[in-house]
Amino acid sequence: MAAAMTLGSIRPAISPPRLPSISPLPLPEKSRRDAGLSLRRHRRGPGRWTAMVQQQTFQGPSAAYAREMERLSAKESLLLAFKDAGGFQSLISGQTTELQRIDVNERIVSLERLNPTARPTTSPFLEGRWNFEWFSAGSPASFAARFLFQRSPATLANLLGMDMLLKDGYSKITANLRFLNSIESKFLLTTKLSLEGPTRMKEEYVEGTLETPTVSQEAVPEQLKGVVGQATTALQQLPAPIKDAFANGLKISLSGAFERMFMISYLDEEILITRDSAGAPDVLTRLEGSPASSATDSMMSEYES
Repeated sequence: MAAAMTLGSIRPAISPPRLPSISPLPLPEKSRRDAGLSLRRHRRGPGRWTAMVQQQTFQGPSAAYAREMERLSAKESLLLAFKDAGGFQSLISGQTTELQRIDVNERIVSLERLNPTARPTTSPFLEGRWNFEWFSAGSPASFAARFLFQRSPATLANLLGMDMLLKDGYSKITANLRFLNSIESKFLLTTKLSLEGPTRMKEEYVEGTLETPTVSQEAVPEQLKGVVGQATTALQQLPAPIKDAFANGLKISLSGAFERMFMISYLDEEILITRDSAGAPDVLTRLEGSPASSATDSMMSEYES
């Protein structure tokens, strides 16, 4: 009977060994980020885990376009707020109301958070001629205004406007003044600028100059024409050194008299916003054409970095 057994009918007594189960290795965190995926493990019942895949949202060209449209809208809103507040003349005459000041400051903050220039102190957009639209009590514009009105009665003098030229590490603030609606003069304030950081600068006052007044004969009232004529004749009869000194204006040295720190909180090709150490803002708009296209490329590279 044993001989009748065949080899095929003999079953092995030993079962094949079982291979150990191998769990898939999780992706490293960096690989997950590169793939744009976020894995979350949730337990479903005893001993079971599942992976939840979340797709991250990336900002594309549409987001950049929306931000740019928001910035342009904020600029227009700020300029309209200046107009509604009465402009420069209302500001220097003290006629701007508290509500108007708050409204302007809110719009300044809204524009500052959309600043497109990461390093404004070294940007080519900084240099050029700027017009003061709004200024604080500690700014050079306020200093020039006080200098003029402390020496001239408000009923006789009128501050027409103020602008600033930034070039080669210096600024020159020009205040245009008119007396009796016929005599025009300028006060020039020169300051030296030092770079302190990507957004911070130091300003030192150097010199103030009160230029010789110029008289518009057509605008002089009849009752004053005789006095103006006598003053002009007397000036021509002065000795040459005194006449030259008078022609060059009255210069006042301000070296070491005053300095301040300020930061540039917003800069583009049209608007410049600075804040002093107390946080008070100055807002200026460009008077001349936009800088070269190379400057535009520079600002865009800063915006993207």
